[in-house]
Amino acid sequence: MKLQDVLFLVTLAVLLWVRKPRLMAWAGIGSLVLAIPLFALRIFFTAERLTWYAAAFFGFFILISYFRPHTVQ
Repeated sequence: MKLQDVLFLVTLAVLLWVRKPRLMAWAGIGSLVLAIPLFALRIFFTAERLTWYAAAFFGFFILISYFRPHTVQ
């Protein structure tokens, strides 16, 4: 595992513990924003990982929103 994978898992664990869907969505957007310059610099491995992380954050956002609909505003 690389450092970026460990940071992703720690961030995901903290966000799952907090259970605020808006933070999951912001983390997904942040991952995509960080991936854009990496694609421009042709650092594809890390940029692709960040897009997968964004998909995971958005997926958990949908799951938390589905099972706890009163937490999304």
